[in-house]
Amino acid sequence: MSGGDAIRPVLTATALTKRFGSFTAVEDVGFTLMPGASLGIVGESGSGKTTTARILVGLERPTSGTVVLDGEPAAGGGARRRRARLIQMIFQDPYGSFDPRQSVARSVEEPLRLHFPGPAADRHRRVAELLDRVGLGPREGAALPRDLSGGQRQRAAIARALAVEPRVLVLDEAVAALDVSVQAQILALLEELRRDTGTAYVFVGHDLAVVRHVTDEVLVMRRGRVVEHGDTERVLRDPHHPYTRLLLDSVPSPGWDPGRPARDRRALDALDTPTPTTGHGEDQCRSSNG
Repeated sequence: MSGGDAIRPVLTATALTKRFGSFTAVEDVGFTLMPGASLGIVGESGSGKTTTARILVGLERPTSGTVVLDGEPAAGGGARRRRARLIQMIFQDPYGSFDPRQSVARSVEEPLRLHFPGPAADRHRRVAELLDRVGLGPREGAALPRDLSGGQRQRAAIARALAVEPRVLVLDEAVAALDVSVQAQILALLEELRRDTGTAYVFVGHDLAVVRHVTDEVLVMRRGRVVEHGDTERVLRDPHHPYTRLLLDSVPSPGWDPGRPARDRRALDALDTPTPTTGHGEDQCRSSNG
């Protein structure tokens, strides 16, 4: 491997913007992701984080801006299959992404049939390896998706995503619907897989404790824009933007003041109120990374 290959970002998003009619869901979002790194994208509902994730994997087409995967544009002729090989998405509730009539093993085998044509026996061995890697056995592989628990379905979704050996996994609220003990198991599995495979993660969520545990860098999004971007521990320990402080103040902790988030939000809303001299407060403190 050449030195250039060793340091090349596996994912680069530049000036991503997405409009739905007159509504701007994402505006001028950009970042880079190195191999094996983990980036968090956080914000409240409506912040644009999930739309950004969907653009990355090709489920939404940006109004403007670019996505580059492993050094090549993600869009263009013949790029769809390559994109599916390089980047995969895991959803909050994977049940809807499984065919309810197919066994879990059959669903995990589907991307292997598409991307790695070859003897069926080889695919079946690979499916067994993938299921074992995420802690599932032959019994779970033979089951229908509805017969698995939420945690087991999420493990199966991870196995299916790993089948094509992607460079990037995008996880959209991937543990939000799970019990706390199951969350811990899935997060430990994801960290183990990242360490062993070098797969990079984009972790979309609202749980700051989870984001702190699993990411190296974090983007904070509000109303479609990036308002803060930096090292996860620094951003969550010493936030520079009032919206980031609001998110942190909204998390109960010893000595928590339940009235503080409301005060923070009123102060933040005041910044958004246009005046003849200052315009929108958010524009003044918008991160250059946004």
